[in-house]
Amino acid sequence: MEDTTDVVLGAKKFAQEKHKNQKRKDGITLYSDHLEGVVNRLKNLGVTDKDVLCAAWLHDIIEDTDTTFDQISERFGREVAVIVLSLSKDHHIPKKNREVQYIDQLRESSFQSKIIKLCDISANLKDLANAPISKTQKNKQIKKILHYLRVIKNDISEKKSEYPKIQEIIDGINTICIKFNQTQISI
Repeated sequence: MEDTTDVVLGAKKFAQEKHKNQKRKDGITLYSDHLEGVVNRLKNLGVTDKDVLCAAWLHDIIEDTDTTFDQISERFGREVAVIVLSLSKDHHIPKKNREVQYIDQLRESSFQSKIIKLCDISANLKDLANAPISKTQKNKQIKKILHYLRVIKNDISEKKSEYPKIQEIIDGINTICIKFNQTQISI
């Protein structure tokens, strides 16, 4: 059995290689910085599960690179691949149906997927708050991101006693909500 640290480090290196030279939508932030932000938030919550940490490093890899479910499954195991797939929008379906399908997928996903998504939402909102785009564009994207949070909120709330630092992440999200006149999230 491979050491947990080695497996997670392997996922980190694989993700960094696959996302090499990719920047976030802001055109500034390196993709690997975003992934590291998500993983660090999970660790701050007390998440130690190697599959969850691997999936966090890989959560955008199907959506934003040429990596397939089978490649992830072969290299990191089926559980990691399933979590990553549940966090990936299906670019094979028409764009108008994609969001609806993704929302259903998030709703039905495992708690492991949802806690990664919570940390992804937090990282995305932080990046977006500092992005060099108009306030109107920011508000539109923030509303979309907060909709994802509302979809997973009840399941996240149910595990708050296991992960008490979830409230810190929600507080950080609410700071951005206040800044952009969005309805705050309570769990």
